[in-house]
Amino acid sequence: MDTYHVLGIMSGTSLDGTDIALCGFTYKDNNWIYDILHATTFAYSDNWIESLRGAETTTARQLVKLDHTYGTYLGQQVKNFLEKQPVQPDFIASHGHTIFHQPEQHISFQLGNGAYLAAAAQLPVVCDFRTLDIALGGQGAPLVPIGDELLFGQYDFCINLGGIANVSYSQGGKRLAFDIATCNMLLNHLANSMGQPYDEGGRVARSGKLLPGLLAALNAPLYFAQAPPKSLGKEWVLDNSLQSIESYAGTIEDKLHTVCHHIAMQIQQALPLLHRQQHRVLLTGGGAFNTYLVELMQCYLGDAFEVEVPEPEVVSFKEALIFAFLGVLRWRGEHNCLRSVTGAAHDNTGGAIYLP
Repeated sequence: MDTYHVLGIMSGTSLDGTDIALCGFTYKDNNWIYDILHATTFAYSDNWIESLRGAETTTARQLVKLDHTYGTYLGQQVKNFLEKQPVQPDFIASHGHTIFHQPEQHISFQLGNGAYLAAAAQLPVVCDFRTLDIALGGQGAPLVPIGDELLFGQYDFCINLGGIANVSYSQGGKRLAFDIATCNMLLNHLANSMGQPYDEGGRVARSGKLLPGLLAALNAPLYFAQAPPKSLGKEWVLDNSLQSIESYAGTIEDKLHTVCHHIAMQIQQALPLLHRQQHRVLLTGGGAFNTYLVELMQCYLGDAFEVEVPEPEVVSFKEALIFAFLGVLRWRGEHNCLRSVTGAAHDNTGGAIYLP
């Protein structure tokens, strides 16, 4: 096959909901062409937010049950979504919701059992994209870079401002990628304390003042000085970034302002100059809608970098799109995970397949 219709599913660490994107992919003249046919986000109920937020502290028995229940929930969401679509997918590619990510201990677990998802949706499912790479000694993350290379290769840098900000780029003939810093997990946490789901457009952050002591604390962890491959998990965020903002005195406005400076500063330090006059930077993820953060990024990066925010559909659903694409590569038996990114023993073809 050279044309596929795939439903990509992504749930990020910011807990804003489940992204579902029905995508078309065509391989033509040695290039992949993509189209987002329809996409939406199903917001989590308060009960699901509570269950997902506390999943890492539950018992083993409860976690297994939650894995199955969440897989069924995803399948039901898929059925509801597809009822209104004229095109039916060949299969589903699901990232699931990350509960644990500690690759140094060979642990990475994404909730949302593929068998239960396939049974509920009555469609084949590709899932569990990370485990093989970790078994091969890799980080199991980031997974998006091969999609960046094959679908968005016109950009020098692809940055996703999700719960955790990450970057991918090519240098010396190799694709490199890593997690940069905590992003929306911190910003949304602070906005939630004011009764808001997020700081719309960064307006509250813009009104605040810089807290030098908090900025120094946020920038202090050794992770930022480490060379890639490297990746961050929720556990690291709780023990480092979140602990810093919780233990430091200051108004919410000032903390939001300072966190935006921290994110922009770490992005600036993460991007190398590629010996070009102008570097194109693709910016996606929920943080790309934070106008103040984007302005700060451009200020820190300077004139050598041009930050580009694409159409809202790509901003919001690029990760769901790329996981659909990773599913296509797995379906074809082609590599969908790069050793240059994760540090694994070799490039690999990750993903388990369940047939209903």
